[in-house]
Amino acid sequence: MKFSTIKFELNGRPVEINVQPNLRLLDILRETLNMTGTKEGCGIGECGACTVLYNGQAVNSCLILAGQIEGARITTIEGLHEDERMKVLQRNFLECGAVQCGFCTSGMLLSAYALLRVTPKPSADDIKNAIAGNLCRCTGYKQIIEAIQKSADELSHPDK
Repeated sequence: MKFSTIKFELNGRPVEINVQPNLRLLDILRETLNMTGTKEGCGIGECGACTVLYNGQAVNSCLILAGQIEGARITTIEGLHEDERMKVLQRNFLECGAVQCGFCTSGMLLSAYALLRVTPKPSADDIKNAIAGNLCRCTGYKQIIEAIQKSADELSHPDK
């Protein structure tokens, strides 16, 4: 199979790789670039475990092919470890019990992060819509929604 050189930005840094153009972004991240915070769940875009930010939008990396990332900005959970919004989300996920087995957590966090970037004061329905593509088999979602709402409240009122 033919290989292509793909140039894109990963977590704020330029990347140039030589890969098969039909390779999934998920595989590139995990196997080629060692970004293992992105998980493979279903492989068909149903569970959200592989969620990353693609030009700022939460997407399933199992549905994006290498040829589609040319020139794109990709952000994984690893790329947000110093971001204040992400730190607040992570702390509240822990405090609210929104983390159990942890398999869905990075995808949930990235979906929540993308939401709070564009909707700083989301309603419960906004939160539910933002995480609708992320499946969690452990928490029942109540704690996840609470953690996101608590994070939104803290971030919009930093002096609390």
